[in-house]
Amino acid sequence: MYGWDTLVLLKHLLAQGLSKAAIAERLGVSRRIVYHWITTGQLERDLSAPPLPRARVATATKLDAYKPIIDARLDAYPELSAVRLHAECTAAGYTGSLTQLKGYVRQVRPRPEPAPIMRFETAPGHQAQVDFATVRFPWGTRYALLVVLGSSRLLWVGFYPQQTMQVLMRGLEAAFTAFGGVPRELLFDQLKAVVIADERPDGGRLLENPEFLRFAAHWGFRIRACRPYRAQTKGKVERPVRYLRESFVYGREFLGDGDLDAQVQGWLTDVANARVHATTREVPQERFERDERATLQPLALRPYRPLVLPAERQRRGPERSLRGAVPTGITVERRPLAAYTQLVEHREGVA
Repeated sequence: MYGWDTLVLLKHLLAQGLSKAAIAERLGVSRRIVYHWITTGQLERDLSAPPLPRARVATATKLDAYKPIIDARLDAYPELSAVRLHAECTAAGYTGSLTQLKGYVRQVRPRPEPAPIMRFETAPGHQAQVDFATVRFPWGTRYALLVVLGSSRLLWVGFYPQQTMQVLMRGLEAAFTAFGGVPRELLFDQLKAVVIADERPDGGRLLENPEFLRFAAHWGFRIRACRPYRAQTKGKVERPVRYLRESFVYGREFLGDGDLDAQVQGWLTDVANARVHATTREVPQERFERDERATLQPLALRPYRPLVLPAERQRRGPERSLRGAVPTGITVERRPLAAYTQLVEHREGVA
């Protein structure tokens, strides 16, 4: 028996009057094969349609008698391992291989439907999500503070040499200034600067840091925190962390903190907030200007002044990566007391 398409072509070439030698050359076979096809009646079969595939005949296996046992056990305990099932079937008289049993278990093991990922959208001006990302540069480790407005997906990023409460508050103030307003609530992960303890899994409540609570009251936003091990709640800022690494940090060279700050601001303006967002299908800056800017709360009249936090030490050197740091710029000249005595005596003599 030869292929249906080959026999159809042979019959067609014979009908055209080609010689058996020419047909053999056209088909790439010997003339003896062509003669064999003709003399054995291959062309007398009905070639109007290709033959139906043969039905596979199921063959009996050693496992057949034990399949009901496996089915019943998996219905009651879906996560039972194939090794455990093999031991139980062997105790019942099964003499087949573990490989055969594993293949059957893969076919029949019940698999629960994956839980759908719920995307929580928030109204314009309602929420921003906040997170830190650690980035290592040749001159040291820096912490990127990311703030994303939930509705428009407008992104703000600042790099800092530390991950402290002072840095967090200073960065948020810079983000509020860049946005031109304050969202009604901020969603954090389990940041120690924000959350002292989270007793919600045990029926308790979220315990916020008192200093940060005062900061939130000063700027007029509510504190929200993801429940432990529920980072997907904060997906709007988790994805920008990876986006920051891949689109901005990777493959770029920076001269230092000043150059890093300048480049990230250009990237935010020209790339991150100017692209079409994969979820909203809109440009974040355009969506922000249209729907969200006017819904933000007004800025506070002055920056927040911590009550209990110590004054933050300023780093020495020409590079100052902490955005918004206020330079002292005041030089106090120190003189001995004798110099002031001479000055007074000189003025009295002139008088």
